Amino acid sequence: MHEKPSGTEGGPDGEPEGPPALWRRLYAALGDSVAARLWRRSAELELMHRSMGFAALGFLTLVPLLIVISATAPANARGFAAWLGEGLGVSAAVQEQVEELFTQPRQVLETTTSFGLATLCVFGLTFGWSIQTGYEKVWELPTARWHTMWRHAVWAAVLIGYLFGSAQITQHRAPDGYGFPTSLWHVATTGTGTLLFFWWSQRMLLGGRVGWLALLPGAIVTLIGLTGLRIFSRYVFSPLIASNAVTYGPFGTVLVVQSWLVGVGVVVFGGALVGRLLHEEYPRVAHRLPNLRPRRHLRRRGRGRGRG
Repeated sequence: MHEKPSGTEGGPDGEPEGPPALWRRLYAALGDSVAARLWRRSAELELMHRSMGFAALGFLTLVPLLIVISATAPANARGFAAWLGEGLGVSAAVQEQVEELFTQPRQVLETTTSFGLATLCVFGLTFGWSIQTGYEKVWELPTARWHTMWRHAVWAAVLIGYLFGSAQITQHRAPDGYGFPTSLWHVATTGTGTLLFFWWSQRMLLGGRVGWLALLPGAIVTLIGLTGLRIFSRYVFSPLIASNAVTYGPFGTVLVVQSWLVGVGVVVFGGALVGRLLHEEYPRVAHRLPNLRPRRHLRRRGRGRGRG
């Protein structure tokens, strides 16, 4: 009889046990983990590339749109500036640099032409199309047909209403200070509005091809990501605006806003991607939970028999 050399005993699958086999099992376990799948899908989605495209189109659409709306209604100029400053997490001293982008209504109205407004509308539709393409890549859906472009127009109109409502809430919160009731009302209304907007946006831009419940985790993750981005911006973008305003003037503020939009794009597409992974993981977790409940029930039942 031949003895097996040490370290080559057969495992449950007939493979030799040892460091190589353990490393293979560990690699397979890590490769099938949620984090590994998230990394692979984000690479397939080209998350950073799409976020930079989101920032470019958002800068060509959102910022001019906010400036034009604030120019047509000067009373709302401070509201939009306060909303943008809150998203950036800037301090009160740096807020003045952000408000300079919205404090020239006459000049904006004099230089705005019908061609400029038409171009802004085209960029707005393209902005909606880029977000729709990102959502389709997240859910691995085919590209929608051309006759569904009316969804982009409806989405852009709702986006304007969402931004206008957020600006109004921020503006009405400012005179009351930062008391607990006012802040709680502000957080509840803005949080609920943001959750509903991104939940509906996925459903609208995907053309109803994905169910509401499947899209809910993505909206929740997006809301959490935007909250984290605001906290991050307070410690990063606020000092950058202060330093760039001294060095480059208003152009420095624009650069920081562009960088912030890149972060928003990462949150929008990344939140939808994480939401899909959570939706896929839920059946696995739900399948394991019923297996635990009968055991507890049998234990209690066995204890009752023992007492009897």
